[in-house]
This record gives sequence, structure tokens and C-alpha cells, in this order.
Amino acid sequence: MQNLNAKSAGVLARTLGEELLAKDKKVASVESCTGGGVAFAITEVAGSSQWFEKSWVTYSNQAKNEEVGVSVATLATFGAVSSEVVREMAEGGLHKSGADLCVSISGIAGPGGGTASKPVGLVWFAIAVMSRGVDPELVKKIDTLHSKNAANKPSNQIHTRCFSRCFSGDRQQVREQAINLALKELIISLVNM
Repeated sequence: MQNLNAKSAGVLARTLGEELLAKDKKVASVESCTGGGVAFAITEVAGSSQWFEKSWVTYSNQAKNEEVGVSVATLATFGAVSSEVVREMAEGGLHKSGADLCVSISGIAGPGGGTASKPVGLVWFAIAVMSRGVDPELVKKIDTLHSKNAANKPSNQIHTRCFSRCFSGDRQQVREQAINLALKELIISLVNM
């Protein structure tokens, strides 16, 4: 696989599409702080309707609850920018879309809204994958590759990997970095399927 660092969202989206087509898989997204940026990058690729199923922009807590089933209790306990919430976002998106994998993103793009425990630039991600026919050893390998900042716990027939990054820069830069990382991590998840 080519080096994914320093690749633009467009290049990453095309690479993602190639991987999805090669594996006959479809992807969905549930986005908050990126406002549909992952879906935009994907749909810029001609033919993406063959491998992109659906997307939600769930900016408010109410939308997260109503659109993809994030528990009100989870939101109240952990806040929108947390591993627990992005896990429920990705798993809800996976169930509702019928896709094979779903990425979710929730973060604090700034310039305001940060706290000491959740600073501006903090973004949580989750990638949920249907585990039908997935080799358990491969799942362990993926978990090992992404153990830093990860909260990994299988859920029913779904394997979900959560991770966070704290990006620097202004609002636009934080969002762009989050979009690019989401696309890269989807590619890595597919390559390792």
C-alpha cells in the first residue's frame, strides 16, 4: 500500500474507493465537527455511488440521538466528544445504512468550546466494521496497530475501533486534518480486512 501521509482528501477518497470496489464493500459516515466533509470528499470521486452508501451530519446532540440512535444517557454522561459517543454514532450508522463499515467523527474544531480535559482540536473517531467472516486474528492485529489512544471493544456482530487525535491549527485546519485522518483510517481498515 502506498504511503498515505501527505495525501490530499481527494487522493485518499479515490484510494478508498479503489479498496472498497476491490473488496466489494460499501461505506457510510456519521459526522459532527467535519460537517459532511468526509462525505463531500467521497462524492467528489466519479462512480462513488458504487461504494458509498449513506451519510449523516449529526451536529447537535439531538440529531445524534434521533438520526443514529446515540443514547441520551451516553451523551449526558460522556459528552458529544468522547469515545463512547463516536462508538454509538458509528454503530448506529452501520445498522441504519446497511454498509459494511462506517466512520464517525465528533470533535472541537474551535476557535471556542474547548476545556482543560477536552481542548480545541480534540477529535474522536470510530470505525465500525461488520464482523461477518472477519478473522479474529486480523481483528487483534488491527487493534494492536491502533492501540495508542484507542478504546476497543467488540459489540455484537460489529467490531468498532475508537481513537482520538488533538490537532493544531485554526478551525478549517482542524477539520481538514480530521477528514484526512478519517479517510486514511478507513483505507487501513479495508486493507486489513
